[in-house]
Amino acid sequence: MRRSQKFEKPQNRKGTLRQLGGYLMRYKWRLFAAIVLTIGSNLLALVGPLLSGYAIDAIELGTGQVNFSQVFYYACWMVAFYIGSAGLSYVLEVLMIRVSRQVTYAMRKDVFNKLLDLPVGYFDVHQTGDIISRITYDVDTVNSSISSDLIQVSSAVITVLGSFLMMLTISPKLVLIFAFTVPASILMSRYLVKKTRPLFSRRSRKLGELNGFVEEMVSGQKTLKIYDQEENTIGSFNIKNKEAVDAYYQAEYYGSMIFPTINFINNMSLACISVFGALLYLAGSMSIGQISSFVLYSRKFSGPINEMANIMNDLQSSLAAAERVFALLNELSEAKDTEKMMELTNVNGDIVLENVRFSYDANQVIIENLSLQVEAGKLIAIVGPT
Repeated sequence: MRRSQKFEKPQNRKGTLRQLGGYLMRYKWRLFAAIVLTIGSNLLALVGPLLSGYAIDAIELGTGQVNFSQVFYYACWMVAFYIGSAGLSYVLEVLMIRVSRQVTYAMRKDVFNKLLDLPVGYFDVHQTGDIISRITYDVDTVNSSISSDLIQVSSAVITVLGSFLMMLTISPKLVLIFAFTVPASILMSRYLVKKTRPLFSRRSRKLGELNGFVEEMVSGQKTLKIYDQEENTIGSFNIKNKEAVDAYYQAEYYGSMIFPTINFINNMSLACISVFGALLYLAGSMSIGQISSFVLYSRKFSGPINEMANIMNDLQSSLAAAERVFALLNELSEAKDTEKMMELTNVNGDIVLENVRFSYDANQVIIENLSLQVEAGKLIAIVGPT
């Protein structure tokens, strides 16, 4: 990444999360049910590796001394626990999809109602395509994050904590390996996430600008052809298209670096566990079944950490999209008429304007020093160059 290049940073991350939480809390009981289902599903899945170790120890009794009844017993319970976990996960997925659809429906409805209350000046400053992009692309990004990322985050927390406790009961000595690898994974993940967050914000902004430009050019095709502006328009489109492509590429490219980096650290920890576990087996401190269970729990422990890197990418994209949506919702509405406002009745006479200055944006003046007189009964229009 070139150091000279600057990227837009999220301006109000806490405020965005607070507003998004307000939408989610409308369905707090469903979210509570989702939490219960998440806990139940992950706890059932955590029993599997322990039963697997028991089954392996029942096999490793010597030549011709396999206790098939115990192996079959543990295998049946493993299947039962995994089926139960899968069933709860299915119900959880359906529940969160419905919640995400209701949240995005409410969000789109609020955005549309807000558009009806915004002053004309807002539409003069913001492109139509950019507004449409916020209602469609940005809201869809938030929807995807609610339906999948929230489940994965909560599941990751439960799986990591549960796996750590199970590993601690099996072999506290092997757990010491994670004292080095886990902090390294967390620090590296935080560093990379901090670097990629502005890239996702810039990606959403550039895509919105491109959509706005395309919408304006398509709706104004007749005007472009009349004034022979096709070549200029193509040149402007190529510039905006390249900016959008570069922003998208940089966000995805640098974001994709997180997973391989964290995965490398976790694979190193797995290699260390295998080596030291073998030494403990030779010393008689652990059985093959215990080593097998510990390895499975270590993979469950490191797996969510690997996935968390990808989830953080999605959350950064969702946060940038939600920030754009809430920026629109937080715009000041057009002032309403009050009882104190003067009502003009039986208006007669000429209209005189003297040295009028008008603009929607203080930095872009539309009318400068306009003076005119309109006689009673006349109908006029002030027309700009466009």
